[in-house]
Amino acid sequence: MTALYLYCIVKAARKPSLAGVPDGLPGGTRPEMLHVAGSIWLVATEVPLATYGSGHLDRHLADVNWVGRIALAHEAVVETFAQKASATVIPMKLFTMFSTRERAVSDISARRASIDASMRRIAGAEEWGIRIMRGEQSSKKRHGGTGVRATSGVAFLAAKKKARDTAKDARLAAAEAAATAFERLARLATDARRRDDAPAAGTIPPLLDAAFLVPSARRATFTQTARREAAACARAGAQMMLSGPWPAYNFVRGDERNR
Repeated sequence: MTALYLYCIVKAARKPSLAGVPDGLPGGTRPEMLHVAGSIWLVATEVPLATYGSGHLDRHLADVNWVGRIALAHEAVVETFAQKASATVIPMKLFTMFSTRERAVSDISARRASIDASMRRIAGAEEWGIRIMRGEQSSKKRHGGTGVRATSGVAFLAAKKKARDTAKDARLAAAEAAATAFERLARLATDARRRDDAPAAGTIPPLLDAAFLVPSARRATFTQTARREAAACARAGAQMMLSGPWPAYNFVRGDERNR
């Protein structure tokens, strides 16, 4: 027995070609196109319930490596369609499944107004992300370090205060550089969002984790500006990482990506 797994919703004037599309999920059939109505299509595959059914899936979800392989296979299919200049893509969340093709088409049809609004919002744009972390070593180097050898109790206390002040100044400089980077990059985007997900246990939260919806025509300007801001962050003792372009994962409402 099988279920129908959805990768993404595609808006295209003509039926999108499957040429060059990856194989998709392990154990699933080759990706196929399902016509919803008008210019709306679904990219789907049949997957075995023996692997992806609720009881079996729960066990697999405890395996981080398995989930990672599925996520990579899912994203590879979505990104293939997102790279088509003539298509606009709404990625579906991982493990979005329906019992039949008819149920999948019916569900998407019932949400056409919301889906069409999202398609208009993200058309001709791509998602980019930045993540800014404070670099302890670089900030120490920037401020000349804090290793003061105290020769008396008074000198020791003065050295401790200087170290605290230096650390505070470094934190402020890095935070200001991150805020400036967000503001300048947001000016080039049609939408920008800070991601405030709780950091994994035992990890240091970033100064900034943000996503930008950038018109494809502004890609060069955006990436050039990002490089300048990364250099400014480095001077302030922070490290900025740029990622993208991606499908607009962060600019589609959750109910448009879910069942």
